[in-house]
Amino acid sequence: MGKKQEPSADLVTEPKKRRRVGFSSIDAGVDAKDCVQIYLVSSKEEVDISSSFRIDPVDLSRFFEEDGKIYGYQGLKITIWVSSISFHAYADIVFQSTSDGGKGITDLKSTLKNIFADTLVENKDEFLQTFSTASNFIRSIVSSGEVLPPNSSNGNVSGSNSLLEATTADLEVIRMVVGDTAAGPLYCQLVPLVFLLVDGSSPIDVTDPRWELYLLIQKKTDQQGDIQSRLLGFTAVYRFYHYPESFRLRLSQILVLPPYQHKGYGRYLLQALNDVAISEDVYDLTVEEPMDYFQHVRTCVDILHLLVFYPIQDAVKRAVLHLKQGKLSKKMQTPRLMPPQSVIEEVRKSVKINKKQFVRCWEVLIYLGLDPVEKYMDDFVGIIASHMKEDIIGKDCGTAGKQVIEVASDYDQEMSFVMFRSESGEATSSVQIDGDQSNQEEQLRQLVDERVKEIKLIAHKVSPRPV
Repeated sequence: MGKKQEPSADLVTEPKKRRRVGFSSIDAGVDAKDCVQIYLVSSKEEVDISSSFRIDPVDLSRFFEEDGKIYGYQGLKITIWVSSISFHAYADIVFQSTSDGGKGITDLKSTLKNIFADTLVENKDEFLQTFSTASNFIRSIVSSGEVLPPNSSNGNVSGSNSLLEATTADLEVIRMVVGDTAAGPLYCQLVPLVFLLVDGSSPIDVTDPRWELYLLIQKKTDQQGDIQSRLLGFTAVYRFYHYPESFRLRLSQILVLPPYQHKGYGRYLLQALNDVAISEDVYDLTVEEPMDYFQHVRTCVDILHLLVFYPIQDAVKRAVLHLKQGKLSKKMQTPRLMPPQSVIEEVRKSVKINKKQFVRCWEVLIYLGLDPVEKYMDDFVGIIASHMKEDIIGKDCGTAGKQVIEVASDYDQEMSFVMFRSESGEATSSVQIDGDQSNQEEQLRQLVDERVKEIKLIAHKVSPRPV
């Protein structure tokens, strides 16, 4: 029997190798905040120095793509320098490579142009030259403005650590009507900082003559003996017509430049605006959607006015006495202890504080009148809860809507109207309360705790005695 023949080596075939199909990974993008750094500089020597003053934008992501990311770059680093002298900007863009990873390649120049507009300088040398060629930019702009009288107060709050670093002799508040002066071009230079530093901001209409800018200027003498004007901050105010023959001032934007924040300058600027409202006898001064910190500063300033405003003292004492007389927390319904309508009107007429803001101040005034405060704290908290419950989820919630009435105007017939929002002249509360009854009480309790904490903090700052 013959042997079985083994297959020859030539006929043995190797097993087939599997082909590997590769898919390029989708570009996940990079968050703008992780690759963009912005510095505010006052001289060309501060450019390219990492120790220069870095600003922290409130939300960079809204400028980049739909999801706030930058796509198509590896090793991307964007450094932006903004001049606090002329408010020009220069962007230094560095990256290792670019590739389309499925989301395209972000057009960085176009995006930065959308933020900085005409203030963006493409050439670095040209940007450095602006520190000398535009050194008198602010001084030349404000020369056509109206210098307001010095503040009725020095801008400081008793007990506060935020004191003015400059003497009041170094400071000026200058008012400029946007439609009639160089204020419009100046505001256009400031718009990028407004976008970057003011949450939810949008630019004002620089063609509307009812807009006014109030500029806080610090005057300094340089090494050559020349007086330089430096912009510390500004506020944009709209002058609304109030029937039949008055005006209402609406503070729309306020910004103190980052190097000067938390030093009392915002309070000084607000005080100047209050002085204008009183001296010109406007109907009242309102604020458009104030941020929490600004609302805190605003209330401190208003409380200082009210503490020395004689016409309301008796009403405050009666409210405090009423609170002290009984255990309000044990009653079926806690009284709100609201200020009388005559007092509300007197405050609006003389101090220009609208109703909504005065009610907030009223709560602080009652708290300041409690001595010893610990003894009456339960009743005081009950009153605050009563205020908030009726204001937020009470029967009148949502009834104070808007009413728009067309009025004659020589400015622009299509853009001329008066908007009445509520009796207080400010937007109603934006607090959202869960419709579920079981959750409302807990949410309300948290809001009351926050409000009481805020009242205590304000009282501590403005009271001449420990509270």
